[in-house]
Amino acid sequence: MSVSETPNPRLSLLLAGLLLAITIMGIADLFQDAPKTWMSVHVILELLFILTSLVSAVILWRGWIAANASLAHTRLTLETRQSERDDWRKQAQEYLLGLGEIIARQLKEWDLTSTECETAMLLLKGFSHKEIGILTKRSERTVRQHAIVVYRKSGLSGRAELSAFFLEDLLLPPSAPDGGTV
Repeated sequence: MSVSETPNPRLSLLLAGLLLAITIMGIADLFQDAPKTWMSVHVILELLFILTSLVSAVILWRGWIAANASLAHTRLTLETRQSERDDWRKQAQEYLLGLGEIIARQLKEWDLTSTECETAMLLLKGFSHKEIGILTKRSERTVRQHAIVVYRKSGLSGRAELSAFFLEDLLLPPSAPDGGTV
């Protein structure tokens, strides 16, 4: 059952109340009839009607209580998950800011200019020379020259080594079938 098909709790409560009222009216009617024998077809039918109404009211009432309890539990779980998500995002943001600061510090240690640092960061983000040229309003050839200078000053041979320099230790090694690391 989807959320849009979920029964309205007020409707369930109204139906339970209505069935209880029918039960009470059925009992009042039965006593007003003052039957001479309780084993007549009319009395048995009225008793079945009263019993059916009462059982239905109880079932609806219990379902309503269970639905409310389930809803309260779901809301609590949702609040807990949202809190966990917010904590994780905050912690991840702190780590990313720290990583960014460490990368910037290393680029400065390589004595890169601000343009070369910008190019290096965009290379680390995976942009092509052409995309970096568009983003920075430089020609692709100029970006390529900046990249060559970044690699020369850092002592790295290319984009793959530049990425590996910063990211290699961030990734957990894959697990081997025997439980060790690869």
